[in-house]
Amino acid sequence: MKTKWTIDSSQSDVLIKMRHSIIAYLAGTINKFDGHIDIDNNEIADASIQFSLDVNNKDTKLEQIDSHLKMNDLFDVNEYPIISFKSTSFEKINKNINFLKGNLTIKNITGPIELDAEFMGINAYDGDAKAAFEITGKINRKDFGLTYNSFNQNGGLALGQDIKLIANLEFTA
Repeated sequence: MKTKWTIDSSQSDVLIKMRHSIIAYLAGTINKFDGHIDIDNNEIADASIQFSLDVNNKDTKLEQIDSHLKMNDLFDVNEYPIISFKSTSFEKINKNINFLKGNLTIKNITGPIELDAEFMGINAYDGDAKAAFEITGKINRKDFGLTYNSFNQNGGLALGQDIKLIANLEFTA
């Protein structure tokens, strides 16, 4: 039997970083996360994961850690406020480690990516069943039209090619 779990925004967060700079920390308590995971017969091997994140939430300011690089400059959040991911496969390696493949959309450019998904487990909290994952991966920012560059004071490139994503996602059945 397939169970649909929905993302618990208040317990989820995403960290977006590049070499030498953390671009933003998106805490679920102040940002909008939507998504779900479908788990077949409580077996994580056949999971299907989908989530989207509103990087232009007007309710509050993003925690901009690096003042030289703004989220809006890199992601053009006014025109493209949603970053989304939809899995195409979920491969169980062992009890906790899984390979998650899917399509990532940033700035209306969709491309395939591979992520590591560590399944933290299923627990009950306040009578609700919760499933937690830490999803990590790297993307080449130019593959998604993220070509903005800032220069440091020494005249060298401040940004790396890769963007690291670290998402802690909690789902409720």
